[in-house]
Formats: sequence, C-alpha cells, structure tokens
Amino acid sequence: MSKVIRIGTRDSELALWQATTVQNQLEAIGHSTALVPVKSDGDLKLDMPLYELGITGIFTKTLDVALLKGDIDIAVHSMKDVPTQLPKGITAAAVLQRAVSEDILVHKGTDFLNDKGTLATGSLRRKAQWLAKYPHHTVVDLRGNVNSRLIKLIENDWNGAIFAKAGLERIKLLPKDAVVLDWMVPAPAQGAMLVVALEKNTEVLEALAPLNHAQTAIATQIEREFLRTLEGGCTAPIGALAEIKDQKVYFKGCLHALDGSAAVTIAKERPLAQHKGFGKSCAYEVLENGGKQLLEEIKNELNNSVH
Repeated sequence: MSKVIRIGTRDSELALWQATTVQNQLEAIGHSTALVPVKSDGDLKLDMPLYELGITGIFTKTLDVALLKGDIDIAVHSMKDVPTQLPKGITAAAVLQRAVSEDILVHKGTDFLNDKGTLATGSLRRKAQWLAKYPHHTVVDLRGNVNSRLIKLIENDWNGAIFAKAGLERIKLLPKDAVVLDWMVPAPAQGAMLVVALEKNTEVLEALAPLNHAQTAIATQIEREFLRTLEGGCTAPIGALAEIKDQKVYFKGCLHALDGSAAVTIAKERPLAQHKGFGKSCAYEVLENGGKQLLEEIKNELNNSVH
C-alpha cells in the first residue's frame, strides 16, 4: 500500500501499547504507518446523531467518529470493549492473536478472602461472579483506565480490585503476588485486540488481512454471538470463553444475577468445523434454562436503580 496508514488510538498507556503493536506488525510487512492519538473530548459534531450511525460503545465512540470523518484509517480496540454491533460503514479488519483471557485479583493481602472485605470493580460481570463466591464481601465501583484504577486501589482502604491479566501484562504492571481468578468466566473477547476500518476502504482492509489470527477470530466471534443473543439491549453480568483445542471448540458461558445470588451456566463442546452458530445456540439454551427470567429481573433492577 502506497500511502501512510493512520492508526487511531486513545491516549492511555494501554491503548498506545495496543496501537503500537499493530503499527509494528504492519511495518514488519512493509507498510508505512503513523499513530494518531484521538482525544475523547474532540469535536464530535456530525451530520447525523451518533445513535443513527449505530455508535454505542463508550470506549470506542471517539475512534469510530474519527474513522467516519476520515481523520484516521484504522482504529485499534480492546475487543471486549467493542459493542457486538459495529456502526454503519465500519467493519472488523483483523483480530490479533489473543493474549491470556483471565481476570486477576490485585490485593493488599489475601486474608480478607475468608473474612469481611471490600473489593473494587466497575464490571457487573466481575461483581456478580465475585459475590456468588464471596457473598459476605462489599463491592465498590471502580472506573478509569488501568493506571488510574491501580492508583485508586492504593489510595483507598479497599482490600483488592479485579483486572484483566492481559492489560496489566501488556504495560508491565502485573504485581508478582496477583491471584489468577481461574474460576471466573472472563468477558467475551477478553485478551483479544480488534482492528476496525471503513468497509469501503479495500486497500486498508487488504493491508490488515495478514494480521488476522483465524482461531482467535472464531473463538471471539462465538463469545460475542453468545453475548449479543443474550443481551438484547440489556447490560448484564455475562461471561463467555471459547477455546479451540484439537479441532474442537470448548465453550463455557454464564449469566449471573446482579448480586450473584443466582446464575445460569453452560459448558459445551463442538467440532471446530461446525462452529457456526455455536454461540447463539448456547445462548438460547441459557435463555430456556432460566436465563430469560433472570435477564428480566436484571433489566428491572437496573431500570429501578437509574430512576
């Protein structure tokens, strides 16, 4: 490709690491690139309201707008932050090989696990799964980028906080004593990176094709299909993980009540050659086994907490 590929990125340390990773891979196969940091509070004035373009993701909105305006050629995202429905005109160009998918506990000593304690997380999924295992704990809200969340943990009298292991590993901030939560089902597509571009930009799509990791693309597609089928416009504590081994896909998924008091879980396997529709069929099974009622309760609870 003759022209420089402009890579849009948010300016957090993790976002820059991800964008640089894509930049290095593109340059290794002969493309010229430039990083374009995009500020969240940029000029978002468009001819059309964001909702009409189908732009919903809180973490991806700014880059989607920059793409549609032609300020950048591609955007790099943590795939778990990307809404399952991409905005009109934007398409998935490459899914990079997944890093680790687990959640981890960063803590100030693990004595609190068997006692009373306060845990911090901004994720409904992490909160629900934590309370299912540790109902005697208090869970407080924690938001911000990885660096600011780590600082908040230090500054507050909380016992611990939950992070994606991949994020802390990437920016070399993983504490040696962090506990891997191997019992927690991760967010759909956790640990994977997605590169998006405009559907009509065939030159850029061709340039990115070699970066796509087929097995990661299949696994994350199954997880996101599970999420999308269950969600139906409702944010809920949903976990999903598809792993491919020996030409088989092993899937586990879960839907929890907000307070962790109830859950519908599923674990299935299927030949890799028959992976199409696997996420959807697992979601339907969850819905039939009590998930539909649980989602209604979650929706009502979330609506009541807003009003």
